Amino acid sequence: METQKKPCLKCLLREMDERAYLEKLHRYIELLDGDVKTAEALYEERLAVCKTCDYLEAGTCLACGCYVELRAAVKKNKCPYKKWQ
Repeated sequence: METQKKPCLKCLLREMDERAYLEKLHRYIELLDGDVKTAEALYEERLAVCKTCDYLEAGTCLACGCYVELRAAVKKNKCPYKKWQ
């Protein structure tokens, strides 16, 4: 039986299992409080805008350094280039 290794809380991203990290990020987004979380339709709209942006690279905004999926998931967040309505 294969045991899943728990990510170290003091590790750098490059030292973590990529799949486990992505699962943790998406789980964090999923569990955001409703008062903080962007409505699903707006979240998808924001991500669609990001997908057309020249600053998107491997899920990261090269303009500000954020993970776009996380930035888009929080209602109060804004695009650094004001591309979100």
